[in-house]
Amino acid sequence: MLQKVVDTLLSVPPWIALLIIAALVFGEAALFFGFVLPGETAVVYGGVLADAGKVSVALVLAVVILAAVAGDSVGFEVGRALGPRLVRAPVLRNHPERFADAQAYLRRRGGRAVVAGRFTAFLRAVMPGLAGASLMRYRRFLAFNVIGGVLWGTACVLLGYFAAHSISRITHALGVTSAAVVALIAVGLLWAWHRRTRDV
Repeated sequence: MLQKVVDTLLSVPPWIALLIIAALVFGEAALFFGFVLPGETAVVYGGVLADAGKVSVALVLAVVILAAVAGDSVGFEVGRALGPRLVRAPVLRNHPERFADAQAYLRRRGGRAVVAGRFTAFLRAVMPGLAGASLMRYRRFLAFNVIGGVLWGTACVLLGYFAAHSISRITHALGVTSAAVVALIAVGLLWAWHRRTRDV
């Protein structure tokens, strides 16, 4: 699938390529498909298109950032709509206090997770929905959503733009970096859980 997306982006007219990039970036979080849609790679290739002179880098940046923020916002609203159902799930039904604690934690400190989650595919897909389900205020979520979208979109587009001739190595490095981010977040969560259970 990935190679087909790449070949399509490089062969179709620029405005169609931008639509494909926008759809992939939007769908990652809005449809919770971030771990199967090659949104990040498509963004990097958007930078390659700009380097080739087919479209301006400013336009690619604008499309990517707007699609990222809009997709996360939709994912947030979906999570908020489905949130009450999570409380009734069998796993959580017997532990309402823990679920309430998790919601409160995300409301207090979830902003940093929203920004960090933007840099790995799986978290890009689920973090907005989790933030919505945690009842985080949308205005707070939006602020961190914009920060994450701008940082991630700019980094990926410029990566493709300035290193277009080494694109295969870049996309490989992105995969390695995403895996490292997930590992670091997992270690951090385990450490926080350990401290919390020790203090109880």
